[in-house]
Amino acid sequence: MKPFKLVLNSLLLSLALLGSALAADEKVNINTADAATLDRVLINVGASKAEAIVAYRKENGAFKSPEQLAQVKGIGLKTVEKNRDRIVVGGAAAPKPAAKTGAAPQAAKR
Repeated sequence: MKPFKLVLNSLLLSLALLGSALAADEKVNINTADAATLDRVLINVGASKAEAIVAYRKENGAFKSPEQLAQVKGIGLKTVEKNRDRIVVGGAAAPKPAAKTGAAPQAAKR
């Protein structure tokens, strides 16, 4: 019974390490990802920091480089460096629609 347990434990450990290795290859576009994705993919970025990234992006526009993440409160250059191979800076999220001025356009008269 002991050899079976040893083989089973080794197999489970191997699968766990394989899962970690596959997750390390995952990349995230910091300009389009939602907070849940940022939280899942980035190292040392939890839910609150991920929300802060999304809020910063909405307020200031798209990130132009990974280093700009350090401008988000709670994220430093060390965190950026740990995640450099996971970060993609691609196209910006779709811009917000223009604010309404309050005046509705009038229909053309015939």
